[in-house]
Amino acid sequence: MRPTESSTEAPAKPSTPNPADTPGPAETLPTLSAREAAGVVGDVLLPVLAGGVIVRRPRAMSLVERTGWDRRGVERVRALRERHGSGPLPLTVRGRSYAMVLDPEDARRVLLETPEPFSPATLEKCGSLAQFQPHGVLISGGEERTRRREFVEQVLETPRPLHDTAGRLTGVVREEAALLLAGAERSGQLLWEEFDAAWWRTVRRIVLGDAARDDATLTAQLGALRSAANWSLAGPRRRRLRSAFLSRVRSYVAHPEPGSLAERVARTPAPTGTDRTGQIPHWLFAYDAAGMATVRALALLATHPQPAARAYEEATTSDPDTPRELPFLRGCALESVRLWPTTPLILRESTAETGWEGGTLPAGTVFALYTPYLHRAEPATPYGDAFAPQQWTEETGRKARANPALVPFSSGPAGCPGENLVLFTVSTLLAALLERHAYSLASHPQLRASAPVPATLDHFSLRLRVHPSQEGRAP
Repeated sequence: MRPTESSTEAPAKPSTPNPADTPGPAETLPTLSAREAAGVVGDVLLPVLAGGVIVRRPRAMSLVERTGWDRRGVERVRALRERHGSGPLPLTVRGRSYAMVLDPEDARRVLLETPEPFSPATLEKCGSLAQFQPHGVLISGGEERTRRREFVEQVLETPRPLHDTAGRLTGVVREEAALLLAGAERSGQLLWEEFDAAWWRTVRRIVLGDAARDDATLTAQLGALRSAANWSLAGPRRRRLRSAFLSRVRSYVAHPEPGSLAERVARTPAPTGTDRTGQIPHWLFAYDAAGMATVRALALLATHPQPAARAYEEATTSDPDTPRELPFLRGCALESVRLWPTTPLILRESTAETGWEGGTLPAGTVFALYTPYLHRAEPATPYGDAFAPQQWTEETGRKARANPALVPFSSGPAGCPGENLVLFTVSTLLAALLERHAYSLASHPQLRASAPVPATLDHFSLRLRVHPSQEGRAP
């Protein structure tokens, strides 16, 4: 459920230039030299593609972390902004027109003016997501997109911090967390593989019901389809596998369990053509990214004592079996995604010519928001490489929410409709993990409170020491 929030705020700049404002011949958008364009491809696009756009590749993630490739990408974009200004910066890659969006207000405009003239259904995205969700909202257009989006927001209860199924969800999360911790206590450590298996059991129960808890085949099918989707249009079409996967999903909706999202899909009316069940694959896909954010947030808390103490206090205040908003733990989750965006490139393809300070860009331009730069190095980003969950809480006026540079769940009409549901799931799990246990990081010595947060954290190789604290002491 890659982030969504609707906004009625007027865009900062018009999408179609007024004749009086149309730039003259002397006003042109900056042009990157061939060497600069190659640098963007090498340091920005390639590490994103290598790491896996739709599903992460373990070996590539390890390589990106070891080589500091992500950091080079952030510094590359910072240097371009210092040299050329706030952009957008046009470049051509293999005959395709792109524009790097560097200014937060330009980013706000692109996201708010979605889907027209900035469509989320880019050619690249359609080629990827059609592998496992051919009728998903993100790759739909026109009235079809409107109907599907309305249905998804209704099922996921987009604006609500606590979903209608919050009671059951809390129970599911706490049950699976207890089983995960029992194994971690025996071994004294928590590895990604163990966390990931528990996470998927939790997700399958939340989305499809308890009967799907051990359906590892469904997750494996989705994983294979996502691996093919990493290649976008260049990959083979796995139509038989997709049919088998979607049939498996439909079987759970045909006999929905009370309290599951599948039940809400089954009983929520929608116009013909919405493909209600066909929206579920994206939720499963998005929950995978939420798992990465959760374990990275735990690693941050394991290495930052002051936020850890506050997180422990929040986790142990009030009845843990009652659904809670847990604002500080939500802030920890949001910081995890800010520091290590699960969507490093947010893409929008223009359906019409658009005007900018300094010139126009033609229809068909793909606008790319490079979130690692926006989240860490953009001049308006106050915390940069620091772990600062407090910036997302009420006590600071949720300053981060008002900052257009920070888009951990995207924003605007195509933002993630499941943001609140995901944050509720993640914060509830973090609370369950922190109640009676403390953690220290056995891997990644570069992640520590006295140093800048590294630009990459390979979650596949994370190893946490688990310290039971039956007396209820703070970590």
